[in-house]
Amino acid sequence: MKKALIKTLAGVTFAGLLAGTAQAQYPEKDLQGIIQWGAGGSTDTVMRSVTPHAEDLLGRDVIMTNKTGGVGAIATKYVSAMKADGYTLLMGAENPQMYKVLGLADVDYGDMIPINVLARGTPIFVARNDAPFNTMKELVEYTKKHPGEIKTGSTGPGGLTSIVLAMLEAETHIDFTGVPYDGDGPALTALQGGAIDIMPAVLGAAIEHIKAGRMKVIGLVDTQASPLLPDTAPITEEIPGFNKYLPWGPFFGVFVKKDTPAEAVEKLTAAYHEAAQNPEFKELMDKRGFTIMNISGDEAAKFLDSYRSVSSWIVYDAGIAKHSPEEFGIKRPE
Repeated sequence: MKKALIKTLAGVTFAGLLAGTAQAQYPEKDLQGIIQWGAGGSTDTVMRSVTPHAEDLLGRDVIMTNKTGGVGAIATKYVSAMKADGYTLLMGAENPQMYKVLGLADVDYGDMIPINVLARGTPIFVARNDAPFNTMKELVEYTKKHPGEIKTGSTGPGGLTSIVLAMLEAETHIDFTGVPYDGDGPALTALQGGAIDIMPAVLGAAIEHIKAGRMKVIGLVDTQASPLLPDTAPITEEIPGFNKYLPWGPFFGVFVKKDTPAEAVEKLTAAYHEAAQNPEFKELMDKRGFTIMNISGDEAAKFLDSYRSVSSWIVYDAGIAKHSPEEFGIKRPE
């Protein structure tokens, strides 16, 4: 009897050790980080800034790859096709929340687990330095006199550029010629070279170019001024109709497939939560005009649902959606 009891206790202890070892082993190998957008853009900047700090906590490298195309849908579908094992991370922006209404993909962040919604940005309008306008009011007046002449960079339907332009067109009825690019990094480079005239962009992606005098800012898409752009008035002062859309802006987060093991989700969540508090990352985000969010779990899910509702109805009301948000149970924001 005594031997049997000792044997049973030993078995339980060994099983417990095995379970503890299995949990502690994640990650057993390096991870993949699939970035939706091109090098040098906002998403790329945020992910390459925070991930090294997460790597220190994970004890493994996260091999980051830029996989562009389809307004981020190529990267999203790639991650969705991989095993739900916690070794492939989607490093994305806001775009998937409009995929369903735009007909770009049948997946959005509601089909994934938010490891961390790291930060959000403020949209701005930038222009080539020799553009014949310096404010949003002057841009609108010039474009009405020269319909279709102004070329704007675009990152595709559902991207920040398309939504901000949809807001502007809805309020002013002006006409632009869109030129597509795989992310705001390449588009901002094109702007500096004179290939396009204006570009809605994230403040964080453009601020260093503005400071260096490579482009000029003509509009701040917000309801209040920014300390980084003290001489730029909020767009609501020149185009009051924007009040009904704002505040609105892009966000950046790390996601994994649903059904990823809980221990992987927990360890990734802890690593990125700690990484987002790193002083170097916080300093960079502050300098670039990004607002750190650092949210996960239910808080992140609530934020993502709200964002999907607002943005999906904006693109639908602007006439650039293929489906009504109601087809997917997305309620109009109150």
